[in-house]
Amino acid sequence: MCGRMIVFTYDEVLQVVRAMSAGPDNPYPDWPARAPIDAYPQDDVPIVGALPDVPVQLLRWGYPVEWQAGPVFNTRIESIASGRSMWRASFEKGRCLVPTRGFFERHGTQKVRSAKTGRLVKRQYAFELVDEPITWLAGISEGDHFSVVTTEPNGFVAPVHERMPVVLRREELPLWMAGELGALADRSDVELIVKPEGQEADEEGEQLSLF
Repeated sequence: MCGRMIVFTYDEVLQVVRAMSAGPDNPYPDWPARAPIDAYPQDDVPIVGALPDVPVQLLRWGYPVEWQAGPVFNTRIESIASGRSMWRASFEKGRCLVPTRGFFERHGTQKVRSAKTGRLVKRQYAFELVDEPITWLAGISEGDHFSVVTTEPNGFVAPVHERMPVVLRREELPLWMAGELGALADRSDVELIVKPEGQEADEEGEQLSLF
């Protein structure tokens, strides 16, 4: 379950959209170094493409629902594909793209001591695309809210968690916005950098030993 990601500022996402509008091969902006911005469910996040006439919007991460206190912030791609879920209208009319610097997943069994509280907590791992400044995530939206779409984990995420966001490479963005599901559900060929929180990966793209 993706419940934390590193996001860009609204102005940075505007720069990205302008660069991409200049052509599919136009490079991304060369940003100055900035401190990472963590986003969690119920935070406002700049997303791309929910409205054709408003390329960048600030939407709240998570759908409010009646059956639980917190929002629903992840959506299974399998549920969308069934066509019978609460997500059908959002997929048909509110597909969007979530630009991130990377996302986090909690390991099922590994624990470390929290630097803030000293208590044992589940260790988090960061994931990002290899050789890409932006790790795009597929999303759906309705009104002022959005959810990150998830799928079965690939070989990089599976040792940590049983689900992963639908990570999109730049050339795959039009497929998601066109409503393609089949080709994007399988993320087994998407190479990711894996970083235990607080450490650097041994080598870009190398699968770390997590056990």
